[in-house]
Amino acid sequence: MTSPDTATVTTFGPAAEAERVDSIDVLRGFAVLGILVMNIQSYAMIGAAYLNPTAYGDLTGANYTVWLLSHVLADMKFMTLFSMLFGAGVILFTARREAATGKSAGLHYRRMAWLLLFGLMHAYLIWFGDILYTYALCGMLVYLFRKRSPAVLLLVGLLVVGVGSATSLMAHWSMPQWPVESIQELEQSWKPNAEAVAEEVAAYRGSWVEQMSHRAPAAFFFQTFLFAIEMAWRAGGLMLVGMGLFKLGVFGAKRSTATYLVFVALAMLVGIPLVLYGVRRNEAHSWDLRSCFFFGSQFNYWGSLLVSLGWIGAIMLLCKHRLVRPLTGALASVGRMAFTNYIMQSVLCTLIFYGHGLGYFGNVERTGQIAIVFAIFALQLILSPIWLRAFRFGPLEWLWRSLTYWRLQPMRQRAGR
Repeated sequence: MTSPDTATVTTFGPAAEAERVDSIDVLRGFAVLGILVMNIQSYAMIGAAYLNPTAYGDLTGANYTVWLLSHVLADMKFMTLFSMLFGAGVILFTARREAATGKSAGLHYRRMAWLLLFGLMHAYLIWFGDILYTYALCGMLVYLFRKRSPAVLLLVGLLVVGVGSATSLMAHWSMPQWPVESIQELEQSWKPNAEAVAEEVAAYRGSWVEQMSHRAPAAFFFQTFLFAIEMAWRAGGLMLVGMGLFKLGVFGAKRSTATYLVFVALAMLVGIPLVLYGVRRNEAHSWDLRSCFFFGSQFNYWGSLLVSLGWIGAIMLLCKHRLVRPLTGALASVGRMAFTNYIMQSVLCTLIFYGHGLGYFGNVERTGQIAIVFAIFALQLILSPIWLRAFRFGPLEWLWRSLTYWRLQPMRQRAGR
């Protein structure tokens, strides 16, 4: 099936300016900025606080408001958007190669192999919460589905996403049969004792080498156990869903205004209430491990899909009707440099919070964290358009493309542009 978004993609090499889908760049820019709203918590606080907000820091007043809004509007939502767009990107990339030469596997898998290496470097050298490793491995698998119909992609994608949910539910229902030692170990990761908290805080306030005592095991856990039981299923399934939505023209702002308004309505009337119900339920159970860790997370796990649809609808409406064009133009620039901006966020935040920088780890409450997020938003919205006036790609995009095509790509914009 030839989609309206892939029909004009006919040349070999990195996408030319005229071949870019502007609305995808805008949505990608919005997603890469939004993902920092949640990631900041992992940069600034102990890992347990990401899942259990009572594990560390103040959770009253303005801090609670920041956490609640972040959880309802951002937690898993921007990872969902990013995963869907990655799936769309696989189709865009491979369609151009196949239109020119009839094949794309070699180039695609070389591209994913380099992304895998970048992800490993990011995780072990900068920040353990890297997502590039997961995307590279999942990208290698979803490639096999790229020519399926939208209906098949959407159905299989949701079924794959459901595997991660089913795994959590089975773990929840089996907990009464777990050995006591296993429960205690999970309790320690859900709400660590004072000694464990002090150890993690000391590690990240220490030197880059001292941080490795926590960063390396955490990265390895993410890339093995967590990848196998949840990340691969959710990210991979969402990539398939993104492929289906792309083929339907959803990301190209090609659907009707009514369609996008339905997306927004689903988010507001179903998605957000479902996530809020999960919050109230967890609070009613005092964030108890047995009730909240596996089962309590399911309301956001599924609610986040609908809230993400709402974000898609809102951004596509902005693009479709050319509203607030200065903002969408800046977001498109951020999206064209998504790889660079994602890594830049890690570098900036680790310099702020870790010991090789300012060492504020564990000392900044959620209100302060969100202020830093907005400052980084402003920085990237300003710098990205300035950079792209002079250069065709962000620096990491240029490096990734050059390695993928195994030749240096032209970097500077053509004269007269």
